[in-house]
Amino acid sequence: MDNLKPQDEALTVAQRMKKSRMMKAKGKIIARKRAISMKKKKTPEKIKKTAQKQARDLLAKKLLKDKSKADLSISGKENLEKKLNKKKTLIKRIAKKLIPKIKKAETDRLKKKKEK
Repeated sequence: MDNLKPQDEALTVAQRMKKSRMMKAKGKIIARKRAISMKKKKTPEKIKKTAQKQARDLLAKKLLKDKSKADLSISGKENLEKKLNKKKTLIKRIAKKLIPKIKKAETDRLKKKKEK
């Protein structure tokens, strides 16, 4: 499971294939753990991580313009990752602004779950 930490370098083709095989093998276990954790409130670290992921996705969307990330070739994805890694400070700034929205969404999600 230590392969799920944030990447400092772009993934090579072999690393992508290895990750794909790992997820195929452990996907069901990960899904079950996710279902259990969805019943609990996110920790501040997880909220920060979610904010950074959303900020990274926003920036990727801006860089790709009309293209979809799924439509990119493997080399295109590597290039996108390199560009995003150069903009880490911007990603952190955007993430900091997103944290209150994510906290509110989290409390709303838990309220809805309790109402059911």
